[in-house]
Amino acid sequence: MTITSSESSTTHTKSTVSAPRAAALREAFADGRLVRTAGAHDGLSARLAEEAGFDAVWASGLEISAANGLPDVSLLGMAEYLAGAVAMQRSVSLPVIADCDTGFGGVLNAAYTMMRYEEAGIAGICIEDKIFPKRNSFVNAGQKLLAADEFGRKLQAAKRAQLSADTVLIARTEAFICGLGLEEALSRCHLYVDAGADAVLVHSKAVDSTEIVSFMREWDHRAPVVIVPTTYADFSSTQAREAGIAMVIYANHGMRAAITAIRDTWADVLAKGSTADLEPRIATVKDIFALSGMDQWLETDR
Repeated sequence: MTITSSESSTTHTKSTVSAPRAAALREAFADGRLVRTAGAHDGLSARLAEEAGFDAVWASGLEISAANGLPDVSLLGMAEYLAGAVAMQRSVSLPVIADCDTGFGGVLNAAYTMMRYEEAGIAGICIEDKIFPKRNSFVNAGQKLLAADEFGRKLQAAKRAQLSADTVLIARTEAFICGLGLEEALSRCHLYVDAGADAVLVHSKAVDSTEIVSFMREWDHRAPVVIVPTTYADFSSTQAREAGIAMVIYANHGMRAAITAIRDTWADVLAKGSTADLEPRIATVKDIFALSGMDQWLETDR
């Protein structure tokens, strides 16, 4: 299942461009189709996800931070994350869902986040219920949750700031990440849907899918559920469909693969003293031209 709209990916300058992609995302949720989503950090990585056949792009906070040579601990601000998401939005025709951390601050910041991302045409934003500044979920210390009712206020503010009925607001709970268990995760997600969330992202760093499967058994499907199976990697898309999950985000695998490939490439160059052996195994310059739309741009100049 590929989510596309009829809009051109070269004309994304007005807030109205979010509507077709966001509507397509909502339609997929309503139809019960699993949305397979790839993490990205710039226009090229987003375009490679589209080329591969993914249904949506995740503007990953971890990837954008790492691409700036920084850890994912709230060092970058909304401007940098938004710029990354906009570059992705302009490069693909797929829905872009932005990882907006905690909404970059308090209640008013969450509302402003919705305004700015929606204005840029982003199909959906995801805000998590940790205390600002946050640390990446896979850091083993310093994980602290915001009170559920306070996070509900942030969601309400973001929803009030929303202009298009189609823009998707995803509320992410880190209850499992903080070791608070199933009942806390369920309670928070019910509250977040009451506050206006269109979907919930239930995050887990367990080594298997037990927490997620347990959640799905108890969840009454009031809203679509999103997962990020980074640590329980053997949980397949077929199993996700069977469990009733709406979206699976492969949040950082593209960057991780690229890091390995680049390390191996540079090590090979230094060991052999030339790139001769690499040439048959790496993308050509023509491939870069094709991915970046060289021919279309040159045609414009005629």
